[in-house]
Amino acid sequence: MDAWPIWDVLGILSLPSVIRLKAVINGKMVGFVAGEIRKHDGTGWIATLAVTSNERHSGIATALISSCEMQMNVKKIKLAVRRSNDAAICLYFKLGYHQTSVWEKYYIGGEDALILEKNFEGV
Repeated sequence: MDAWPIWDVLGILSLPSVIRLKAVINGKMVGFVAGEIRKHDGTGWIATLAVTSNERHSGIATALISSCEMQMNVKKIKLAVRRSNDAAICLYFKLGYHQTSVWEKYYIGGEDALILEKNFEGV
């Protein structure tokens, strides 16, 4: 897991342009997604997505992303994912995302980020 600067954490938790959704099972949070709307260019960014290890492969990530996409209601959504995160990359491709670029050495430790994008027609 990468450490976020305090300003990024505060922004994700408090800015009105950020959609924040959680998944709860039996009163316990098991997943979370945050998406930022950038109205100046009609783009959304999935800023973070997490699902507890016990609940992975249960459809929670798909439900969170789909709900976040609907609430953002923008023409294009982007996200960054570690090049080594094969499970997440596979999920995003299944959900209609495609790779548009690479941000070299983006993550702590020097790993590249793949930038993925999904376009929505008629929004």
